[in-house]
Amino acid sequence: MKKSLSTIVIITSVIFGNIKAQISKTSDLFIELKKQDSIFFELGFNNCDWVYLDKHTDDNLKFYHDNGGFQDKKLFLERTKQNICGNPNQKPIRKLVENSLEVFPLYNNGELYGAIQSGEHQFFIREKNKEDVLGGQAKFTTVWTKKEGNWIMSDILSYDHGAPKATKTGNSIFENDAAIEQWLKDNKIPTLGLGIIEGGTLKQVKVFGEIKPGVSAPYNTIFNVASLTKPITALVVLQLASQGKWNLYEPVYHYWTDPDVADDPRNKKLTTRIILSHQTGFPNWRWMNKNNKLSFDFEPGTKYHYSGEGMEYLRKAIEKKFKKPLQEIADELIFKPIKMTDTDYIWTKNTDESRFAIGYDANGKAYETVKNETANAADDLHTTIEDYGNFLANVMNGGNLKPEIFREMMKPQVKTKENKYFGLGFEIYDLGNGETALSHGGSDKGSQCIAFILPKTKQGILIFTNVDNGYKVFEKLLVNYLGDKGREIVDIETK
Repeated sequence: MKKSLSTIVIITSVIFGNIKAQISKTSDLFIELKKQDSIFFELGFNNCDWVYLDKHTDDNLKFYHDNGGFQDKKLFLERTKQNICGNPNQKPIRKLVENSLEVFPLYNNGELYGAIQSGEHQFFIREKNKEDVLGGQAKFTTVWTKKEGNWIMSDILSYDHGAPKATKTGNSIFENDAAIEQWLKDNKIPTLGLGIIEGGTLKQVKVFGEIKPGVSAPYNTIFNVASLTKPITALVVLQLASQGKWNLYEPVYHYWTDPDVADDPRNKKLTTRIILSHQTGFPNWRWMNKNNKLSFDFEPGTKYHYSGEGMEYLRKAIEKKFKKPLQEIADELIFKPIKMTDTDYIWTKNTDESRFAIGYDANGKAYETVKNETANAADDLHTTIEDYGNFLANVMNGGNLKPEIFREMMKPQVKTKENKYFGLGFEIYDLGNGETALSHGGSDKGSQCIAFILPKTKQGILIFTNVDNGYKVFEKLLVNYLGDKGREIVDIETK
């Protein structure tokens, strides 16, 4: 017989004792536990990853189900295999009810040792080549404990199972995840990663859609972000400048000269400031020239022209001076300090390909995945919303740069159109009243991504998609999350 909610509350009190008040949904612990919940159910429930499920449940797991009775770990795994994963042609899928999650920390003499998490989730039935069908809804309470630095699920209450509740409706599709999922299907977007920055901190990470047919995209989906690689490279160089190891105004030929332009005296005018602000005079890529060779189209430093070649030129100079590959330098200066554990220029044996969002063309045909063995300073970085969002928040808060270097990064270096400029690594939008937005986009086969940060209001948004027409969702998301500032950015772009 189904237990009442009051009975469940009594059981919870007996098992868990007194607990502290719910923590803020913008706190680091809440964000971390939301991430753990997403990964646990995505891998363990939705994708039946037994290795993960076994590793992240306590050996003394206690699972209370209002219809299935009490289960220890052995019975829990057996029933999950039988009832959740036993029929691949008709697979139950779990999705969290947005904004239902609550987190309560657990302390022992002032030291955090775990947390209680509660919320509501819905269950769908997934069949091949059919839309997911909503079948039911329930409440859950879980206990997470920290063991050797890892979060382990030790106790689970699953109760109040019943028919799905009516979804709150409103004027915006962004009020519920199911509406966003449908919006993406309507726009033929396989996977969307969305990060929201508030108060200078990454506050929200959402990933929608499927990472491949029939497999929901996890919270920590890895995307190829194309030219969003360039701001990372720029910050590497600016970090070196802050440490006094690199001069933004020194001619780059002191360390590297490309053989294609060695006989052209204009190569001696190239500096890091000119390269990062895209005033090199180079084409975007040398293969765009008929002879496939690098050349100058105009005098360096005289006007703007976007160039990936410039970033690669800079990479080779840095690597030659420091006798290290860019990947290693970025690890030391950016990735490790910010804990960007899923971000790399290159593919290695540690790259988790099962979480990689394969790129698609507008007709749904998959592209071959680029697996660089050598870093490209301008392209093909692979990262997650969480990693890149934390990087942008770090930039917004000074980027660990000396104040004079940070000011130089923020200063418009060259005008690209009305109210729009390029700084050192980022595009700069003049929004009026002393307010600016820093931005960069990434566009490649199977990758359409964009990011904006507003230093004055400490807001930001990053949008990753894995399809050629992913740009279709940019404007609506931008305006929804940044309001009037988002509209101003759109106006600048469309004038």
